[in-house]
Amino acid sequence: MIKYPFLEERTTIGVTAPSSGVPTELHELLKTACSRMETKGYKVIIGDTAWTQDMAKSAPAKKRAEEFNKMMVNDDIHFIIPPWGGELLIETLEYIDFENIQTKWVLGYSDISLLLLAITLKTGIATAHGTNLVDLRGEYSDDTTAMWQPVLSLKKGGSILQRSSEQYQKEWQFDKLTPYVFNFTEKTKWKSISNKSVKIQGRLLGGCIDTIRHLIGTKFGDVHNFKENYIKGESVIWFLENCDLSTTDLRRSLVQMKLSGWFNDCSGIMFGRSPANTPVGNYTVEEVYKELSEELQIPIIYDIDCGHVPPQMTLINGAYAEVESYSGKGEILQYFK
Repeated sequence: MIKYPFLEERTTIGVTAPSSGVPTELHELLKTACSRMETKGYKVIIGDTAWTQDMAKSAPAKKRAEEFNKMMVNDDIHFIIPPWGGELLIETLEYIDFENIQTKWVLGYSDISLLLLAITLKTGIATAHGTNLVDLRGEYSDDTTAMWQPVLSLKKGGSILQRSSEQYQKEWQFDKLTPYVFNFTEKTKWKSISNKSVKIQGRLLGGCIDTIRHLIGTKFGDVHNFKENYIKGESVIWFLENCDLSTTDLRRSLVQMKLSGWFNDCSGIMFGRSPANTPVGNYTVEEVYKELSEELQIPIIYDIDCGHVPPQMTLINGAYAEVESYSGKGEILQYFK
């Protein structure tokens, strides 16, 4: 049975950096984001790792894990959100105290999704794939990003609907930041391999494929055990997004997931928009999706609101979902059951 945290009003947020911290020249971004949270009524406790960055990480692995572990068992902290992602969160996994993980929301994406998926697979506690803290520094959030609060405030037994965005951001324009941080210029269009309407349902699992693929074959990535112990063999909907991979590297990663059994009893896969998916020769990402769909005999939806091309929905690892894609639009109805 999945255990769902609950976001109380005016609760205390713990900010720690299990992957990358914020370098000195960007401290103002973190300060602004924390101030925005305080104006929403939250109290913010910032760990030391959030303020430092050296050698591609906020601090040595043990220090990062120790700070996360302390925030996880601190009864005064009810919700943990890192400033952003990074590269080397995997170094901390052997030091994370999974035995004492509390039923608290952890929210993030990119490299943070490695920790999110590991927590849910090992403990059955739901985790939240969505915005990072620094992207909440605007005067307000766009409608898609803002759903993190209603989703995390949903009580067990409830359900919540999210709809696809109207527009997305193709590229960052740091000299032209909007009141909601992003610059939306492109029309959102969810697509499917079949070019038809798609309906799928199952338990959500996923994250940034660049990083979660490294859980395969470790004790932190036992999907079979999770299915047997926490969702009793129910089908899974994977949501995946690609930060940096070429199409051939993406293909290798997906085949490895398939061979490891991660796609057993999978009812469908959703891929987020990507700034990468670099073609190799004439091998495009659409061909990758098509091959995978044919091999697994499941529907694939792509260019959804998830990942490194904002905005993104808040998707809960472990939640039961009904997903529908039609006429370029999409809906995800999540149940906390």
